[in-house]
Amino acid sequence: MLRRLLRVVLALVALGFLGYGLAANWEETTAAVAAMSPWAVLGAFAAVLLGQFFMLVAWREILAGLGTRVPLRVAGRIMFVGQLGKYIPGAVWAYAAMMDLGRDHGSPPRRTFATISLGLVINIGVAISIAAATLGSQEVVRQAWYLVLLVPVIIVCLHPKVLTWGLNLALRVARKEPLESVLPGRTVVVAVAWTALGWLVYGVHIWLLAGVTDLYIVATGAYAFAWATGILTVVVPAGVGIREGALVLVLGPIVGTPAALAVAIVSRLAFTLSDATAAGVSWLLGRQAPSNTPVYADQNGSGSTALTPDRNLSGSPET
Repeated sequence: MLRRLLRVVLALVALGFLGYGLAANWEETTAAVAAMSPWAVLGAFAAVLLGQFFMLVAWREILAGLGTRVPLRVAGRIMFVGQLGKYIPGAVWAYAAMMDLGRDHGSPPRRTFATISLGLVINIGVAISIAAATLGSQEVVRQAWYLVLLVPVIIVCLHPKVLTWGLNLALRVARKEPLESVLPGRTVVVAVAWTALGWLVYGVHIWLLAGVTDLYIVATGAYAFAWATGILTVVVPAGVGIREGALVLVLGPIVGTPAALAVAIVSRLAFTLSDATAAGVSWLLGRQAPSNTPVYADQNGSGSTALTPDRNLSGSPET
């Protein structure tokens, strides 16, 4: 109860600082939002959707590497519908929802848990690497130099054997059976490539909203830095307020605080709308599961942990 209250308080504090900055620059910020081209806003929304699609491809690749192959539409249902839980205070809701949806489509909870964790580690590593490579001249990033120290650590952690050891340790803590195989190195490389492509597309949406033609590189790094800052602030659900504040810190000295606030606000709205859109579309496309999809018991260390062969939508074993 106390931890939940702390999360709510910290989220309110973050939103309070953001609200203060918005109130202090209200007229300029609203003018900056009004000055945005509708086409730029629509393009930003499309870029966010495309970036999320690339992230989905990376996530599905990890799941397949761990032994569960599902069609893209089913992977979208598991990932996009389940991740709506991130908007609820507490880190467990998205995990729980995705693990439950994964089980409905033949993925043991431990595999889905491992896939979520691996996807998060890869995302953080790629985001910090992009921020470090593109924002070296920005004062706010130089002040956060310690984040760069995470890059070599994450690179080492992405080695298949290290990944498997770390995930199995987490699974033991969660009282679940360990993974039965090591994630192939090729899977890690492919997932990193798709994730990097997704981040490059995410940069397009900030670039469009900022409206500065030569700002793409900084825009990409700015959003990567802001997202990494928000996600590492684990006590605040979905990084609300933290991500926007970090984005303003980077873009403010370049485009001005009011314009940076406008970009941060519209960016958050674009991602929220995109999350809802992706979840809705994925729910409709992936709602028809095969009648003989294997359903797994909760793997808490006491139940059955036998894994049936991976199956495709026709119910036959994958070849």
